[in-house]
Order: sequence, then C-alpha cells, then structure tokens
Amino acid sequence: MRRRDLLVVLGGAAVTWPLAVRGQQDQIRQIGMLMAYAEDDPDGQAFVTEFREGLEKLGWVEGTNIRIITRWAKSNELRQQFAEDLVALNPDLLTSHGTPSTAALAKQTHTIPIVFVNVTDPVGSGFVESLSKPGGNFTGFTHYEPTLASKWLQLLKEIAPRVAKVAFFYNPTTAPYFDYYIAPFKAAAPQFGVEAIVTPVRDRSEFDPNIAALAQESNGGLIVMPDVFMTTHRKEVISLAARYDLPAVYPLPLFTAQGGLLSYGSDTRDQYRRAAIYADRILKGEKPADLPVQFPVKFMLTINLKVAKARGLTVPPSMIIRAEKVIE
Repeated sequence: MRRRDLLVVLGGAAVTWPLAVRGQQDQIRQIGMLMAYAEDDPDGQAFVTEFREGLEKLGWVEGTNIRIITRWAKSNELRQQFAEDLVALNPDLLTSHGTPSTAALAKQTHTIPIVFVNVTDPVGSGFVESLSKPGGNFTGFTHYEPTLASKWLQLLKEIAPRVAKVAFFYNPTTAPYFDYYIAPFKAAAPQFGVEAIVTPVRDRSEFDPNIAALAQESNGGLIVMPDVFMTTHRKEVISLAARYDLPAVYPLPLFTAQGGLLSYGSDTRDQYRRAAIYADRILKGEKPADLPVQFPVKFMLTINLKVAKARGLTVPPSMIIRAEKVIE
C-alpha cells in the first residue's frame, strides 16, 4: 500500500474509532422501577426522587445517559402485570419496593440485575442465597432489624403507660415474613406487662371490626407491621385508630405525617439513596451476586404532638428529645 493511501486509511480510522467509542459511551441505559404505591402517592414519588437524585450525583442524568421507567402497582394484579411489562423491556437494571414487588419480578427473570428496597426476609423469600453473598441476580436493602418489635412496645408504653393489650396488625399474604416480627413481639410482651394479640388482616373490610373489638377491651393499643398492604391503606388504619381512640405505633414516618400518633422504623429515603450507589456499581459492571445485602443504618422516631394532645396523652420530654421529627 502506498504511503498516501495508508495515511488516508489511518486518518479515517482515527475518526471512526472515537466515534464508535463515543456512541457506546452515549448509549442511554435503562432502569425499570416497580413501586408498591399508587402513582399519586407523595411518599412513593419522594422515594423515586431520592433514587434519581442519588444517581445524578454519580453522573447518571436522566435523558442524557439513563432512562428510568417507573410502574406504580398498589395491588397484586398490577404488580404481576407491570413486572412482566418491565422485564419485557429488557432494561439494564430493575429496582423493586417491598417483598411482593420483588417476588413479582423474581417470577419473570433470573438474569436482569435487580436491586430491592424494603424487603424483610430476602433469604427466606428466595431472592438471595445469603445476605453476605447473594449469589444470583438480586441484591439490595432490607428494613428488618431484630429489635424493632421490642422497640415498638417500649415506645407505646412510654406514650400510653396504661396500655395492657396490644394488637399486632399485618396481612399474611403481603407480609409472608410476619414471624420475623411476631416472635420477638410475643417474647417482649411480658417484659412490658402487656398481652400480645396477633391480628392478621387479609382485606380492608377487616380493619373496622378488628379495631372496634380492640377498642372494647380496656387499655388497648395497636402496632402496625411494616407491610405493603398496611402502607397502602394507612389512611384507613389511622382514621379508625382515631375514631376508636386507640394509641398506635406505626413503622414509617409517612403514617405520622398523615395523622398517626407515633412511628419508628428505618429511613426509606436513605435506603433509596444507598440503592442508587448499588445501581451505579452494577451499571459499571459489578454483579449483584457480589454485592452483600445491606441492613438499615438510619432509623427515625417521629411523634405527632397534635394527635397526642387530642388523645389526652402526655409525651415524655425524653421521647421528644430522641425524636428526629416532631409534628406540632
């Protein structure tokens, strides 16, 4: 080949190769999100925002190098449908909120990387082989902490010392992990001088009769388990607790923000910020199998003083000092 022809070929390659590489770098990656909330739920929207902003801080800008496809599924039927739809898009990564949403995705794919948030028992649910070595296409963040049940009882007795019977509300269908909380709840009850009542609620129509029955007992109290079903129907539970004048402890601050008395649990927004870091690592080539499942590192105590006053309850100053947020 003549020198002139060789220079032309090399010059063309010099232009072509960087363009090809640039095209790969500019490729928009896709993330599918399956949220266990209605689309107009402000808390669900806030979690997605935390995730998106977390990705932006790591260089992933929506519309530039990433596209986030969100599906809102507050019912089991929608979860199954949207899980199938998201997997059919073959995204680079999937995220899921809660055990039911994660289970719906698990039925659809064993290859697409999945980062879950707010799952209680990822090993028992079959999502990962172990917390330290997930081993498959799942990893993420669990909100389970063994001492939570005892903590909820302690807080209920602090704010309502006369409570003698405490019902634990949960839906066994959407919270198949219920024994993780019920066993320590029963074990801790004698320590606080209360009778533990386990109350499975499988349908929203069962809220009123169960809460009414508890209210007929003297000095009754209520604890709501972390559960997608309970979160979805939180307005009804909060309203009924108020109607029957029952002191209640909830697992998330979104309950107290909407009129609940008191909440204590892991900070879900923080988990979504941390999920963005895992998403970044996976998009850059790491495997979910090698990323250990993370426990919560931040917990929030939220007290609604307005509700406490309406119930005739006196909040101890020590509790107010410990609270991350006080609603007045």
